[in-house]
Amino acid sequence: MARNIGAKCRLCRREGVMLFLKGQRCLTDKCSIKRRETPPGMHSLRRGRLSAYGTRLREKQKVKRIYGVLEAQFRRTFAEAERMKGNTGENLLVLLERRLDNVVYHLGFGLSRSHARQLVRHGHVAVNGRRCNIPSALVRAGDVVGPVSRAGSLKAVRESLEQTRGRTCPTWLVKSEDPPSGKVNVLPRRDEIPFEINELFIVEVASR
Repeated sequence: MARNIGAKCRLCRREGVMLFLKGQRCLTDKCSIKRRETPPGMHSLRRGRLSAYGTRLREKQKVKRIYGVLEAQFRRTFAEAERMKGNTGENLLVLLERRLDNVVYHLGFGLSRSHARQLVRHGHVAVNGRRCNIPSALVRAGDVVGPVSRAGSLKAVRESLEQTRGRTCPTWLVKSEDPPSGKVNVLPRRDEIPFEINELFIVEVASR
């Protein structure tokens, strides 16, 4: 599985916003955005204004980095969003929000989306009682997500829940901590996605 193994804090600084790539650390004074707001690189202060294409590209890169997808996977998701009825940009964001690793993160089972992806890949997560190790699997309304019935999986999830106790769970998910589980009450809507994203810009650059 291809993945980005570089410094995550540099990605936040490059986009100029907090992407919450390191979980609870992003809420502390150690957050790189709070310490240095300039983009990474020795010539960051010399960069001029972005072009129209550059502005749209940054929106696309921001979404890819938030959800931890690379270009090939993003292209497949965008193609699926184009085939669906309705607004392509909204369909794209909803599909990304429905990813299993993103749901595991929202439920507090993972400290960050990358940690949630690791839990899924290592077989610690079950959907409707069946183990699922595919982070990009899309949840549906009525699905129940929780740890598999193994002592190690339950321990890992409970430790994460302790550290993410103050995290807000989206309204489209119903969370239970004893036993740890979550139910997809309804599919997410565009206005429930907590990031400032211009999906029109993403569609314009991805359609080229």
